[in-house]
Amino acid sequence: MEGDVQDGRNKALMEEAPVLEDKGTDTILCALADIEDPGGKGIRVGRRERMFVIRDGGAVHGYMNLCPHQGTTLDWKPDAFLTVEKDYILCATHGAIFEKDTGVCTWGPCQGRRLAPIKIRLESGNVMLDE
Repeated sequence: MEGDVQDGRNKALMEEAPVLEDKGTDTILCALADIEDPGGKGIRVGRRERMFVIRDGGAVHGYMNLCPHQGTTLDWKPDAFLTVEKDYILCATHGAIFEKDTGVCTWGPCQGRRLAPIKIRLESGNVMLDE
């Protein structure tokens, strides 16, 4: 039984977001309802770098999934981008803390630097790529 739990845990950690077709500004990243509030969702579009979307009430913010400290991805499991309190974005590698709305690092090894933003918009209940 312990092996089953371990196998399930490993499988969950290895899951990745499916790669969406890149349709430019017509690309639907996800439905707003698919993101916890507050919460985050990892997204892959075509050959672009990995990205993620943060929902905080009616606001959504998009960033590249790369920490400015060492270029590692921020999430330690799928869609886990926020602190336990869900008030900041957290880099799971070195514990850097970022503002949800600006991507500015307020604590950690890259303090003062920021996450690379991606342009997104809300349209008919969907989070859309806007670049």
